[in-house]
This record gives sequence, structure tokens and C-alpha cells, in this order.
Amino acid sequence: MPNLNKLRTAISGGRGGDPATDASLSRLARLRISLTVFFALDGFLFAGWVVRIPAIKQQTGASASDLGLALLGVSAGAVVTMMFTGRMCKRVGSHPVTVVSMPLLALSIALPAQTHSALTLGLVLLVFGAAYGSLNVSMNSAAVDFVAVLRRPVMSSFHAAFSLGGMAGAGLGGLVAGSLSVSTHLLALTGVGLLVTALAGPSLLRNTVPAAAGPAAPSKGTPAPRRLDRRTRRLVVLFGVIALCTAYGEGALADWGALHLAQDLDAGAGLAAAGYSLFALAMTVGRLSGTALLERLGQTRTLVAGGLLASLGMLLGALAPTTWLALAGFAVTGLGLANIFPVAVARAGALAGPSGVAAASTLGYGGMLLGPPAIGFLADWFSLPVALTTVALLAATAALIAYAARNLSAPEPALPTDVPADRARAGVPADAPADAPAVPRH
Repeated sequence: MPNLNKLRTAISGGRGGDPATDASLSRLARLRISLTVFFALDGFLFAGWVVRIPAIKQQTGASASDLGLALLGVSAGAVVTMMFTGRMCKRVGSHPVTVVSMPLLALSIALPAQTHSALTLGLVLLVFGAAYGSLNVSMNSAAVDFVAVLRRPVMSSFHAAFSLGGMAGAGLGGLVAGSLSVSTHLLALTGVGLLVTALAGPSLLRNTVPAAAGPAAPSKGTPAPRRLDRRTRRLVVLFGVIALCTAYGEGALADWGALHLAQDLDAGAGLAAAGYSLFALAMTVGRLSGTALLERLGQTRTLVAGGLLASLGMLLGALAPTTWLALAGFAVTGLGLANIFPVAVARAGALAGPSGVAAASTLGYGGMLLGPPAIGFLADWFSLPVALTTVALLAATAALIAYAARNLSAPEPALPTDVPADRARAGVPADAPADAPAVPRH
């Protein structure tokens, strides 16, 4: 939780002691906690499902291509609901949609364990995908609204919560893989999802974006919103493609990483499940250190370096002859991919505002959802290790696109020219008094 005294000074421009401001900041703090809990729960539930995919594959008797088709149900269900969830958020608000979508996801996660064929698995994954797509659009919409009100780049902290939840879910899944049946494990995840929603949901519904701390009016010299030209739209799509290339890798490792370790490297159920947990841990570490990395390297270098690092890591993870080398490759891949998606979405937002964020996010999640089925088909035609090398190929492609676009896109946000550099980097607003403390970066 941010320090409220420092946050109060930064938002109010040094005017302390305002009860309305205090109430708004307290509401913002509670809202941030609630949103963080929902992001973490989403990662926890999703990881709990993906680490049991090898057992589901064995239970249904599906081949690699059959499993890929069944996993396409997640993509299809998510794409359909993503098309309508944005409109629903505008109509009733993103917070109610989030609170409704989470229990639907929790309930649907128990369904795959009840299937015994690839066809029925694909049908229930349609329901799972619909809930997952709706939840992620509504959660990110709520997070975008929060970031706009707070006026601090804290989006990566929410994604770090998702990764941390994924690490916990995968780790717990690995621990119980040998002692609990798939049905019991997934049913327990349903119970956790419903319980946490019942505890955190009311807070999310009560603590809407406070009007007192709403976005500031445009500053003097800020251009009025304009219709996007063709070049800007193309650049937004370009950053969306970068997000897609890297999210493809995250989805592929989530759904196929454990199977690769178990099937190709003869890892036990617990060690195979630890693969995604290690990947999620590396993603979490990378995102928590993202602000310092961006300040040191800049956005373009972060995109290029992250893409190249992920490419090398995935080549090691896919082609390594031993389990431990493959796990090391998964960790390097997680570090490389950690900040590419948030940076790409942020650059799209700088170009086109909220519509740019929405477009890039949709393309990104499309890569996460369409990657696993593509891996399944490639694994059936060639082999799973060869199929996983496409993650490295797309990560390198993202780095190449980012480098090629370095002189085409909008310049990276610069420090204010009317504020001393040390105070600007510390996060002190331009209109704050000389003794105003910095806003802590997240």
C-alpha cells in the first residue's frame, strides 16, 4: 500500500489536512488492495488449472493435437466475451463485472476434471474461457481507471500480483499433485475462488474511483483529443503485436511447460508443476524491478533486451537435455518476458490513450489464448520441444519490431523541464512545494 501521507501531498499539491482528500486517498488504498487481491486470485486459479493439464490429458486420452483443439475452447470463449465485456463495463462499471466474473471462473475451473473425452473437455473449456476473458478485460479496465486517478505507473504491480498468484497456484499444485486427485484439487480451487470473492468483492464494489481524486484537468499546453490518423493506428497495432508475441510465450509455457518436463524429460508430477511456478516467480521478480530497469535502460532497450533474453531462455528450456537446464531456461524466459507486455501496452496508451491500451491488450491476450492450441498442432506434426521453440522465435520477433519502431513511435515520456531532475525522478509534481516529499515508485 502506498504511503498515504506522501500520496496526499503529491495529489493535493501540498495542501494537507483536507478531510475530503483524506477520505479519497483511503478509498484509493482500499481499492488498490481489492484489485491486487483479484489479480492474484486470477493467477492462482489459472495456474492451478494449467499444472493439472497433463493429468487431464491422460484422463481424457487425448493426443497432442486433440488437446490443442480442446484448449482452443478457452480461446474461443474468451474472444467472444472480450468483444462484449468492454461495452458491459461502460454500461454497468468494471467493478461489478469483475465481481461477477470471478465466481464464474472459480465454478468453471472444476468442470474439466469431470470430462472423459477431448470433445467434452473442449466444450467445458468454452465456459472457462468465457469467464477468463470477461474477468481479465474487466480487471484491466478497473486497473486502468485506478492508474489514471492515482497518476502513477503502478500497472506493473497488478501484473506482478497475477504472476505471484500464479507462482503460488503452481507451487501448491505441484505439492498436491501426488496426493490429491484432479477432481478434488480443482474443486478446492473453486472453493478458494468463491471464498476470496466473498471477502474482497464487497470492498471492490464499495470503493469506486473517488471523484475527489479524479483525473486532473488537462494542463496548459496539452493538446485536445484528436481523431487518430492512420499512422498512429498502425503504431498501436505494432505495439499490440509486440504484446501478442510475448503473451504467446506466457500462454504456451502455462499450458505446455509442465507436459514438456513430464513427457520429454521424465520429470515427476511435482517437479513438472514446479516449472511454471519457477517461470511465474521469475516474471514476478522482473515486474517488481521493472521501474528501476525502465529508468536505467529506457523503454525501447527494455523491450529489445527482454525479447532477446526470453528468446535465448526458451531455446534452452525447449531443447535442454536435462530437467534442471530446462527449468533454468524457463526462469530466464520469465525474466525476459516480464516487462514487455506492460511496456508495449503503455506505449500504445501514450499514442492513443485508453483506446490504444484496449487494442494492445486485446491483441496481447489473443496471443496468450491462441498460443497453446498452436503449440498442440505443431507438437503433433513435429515434437513438443520443436513446437516450443516458436516461443523463442516470436520473442526475437518482438525485439526486432521494437528496435525497428524506435524512431517511429511517440518519444518516451520525458522528465518535466520545469522541475529539477532529481525531484522529477522522485515523482514530485511540478506544482508541489519545495519541501514536498516524493511519491514512492511501485
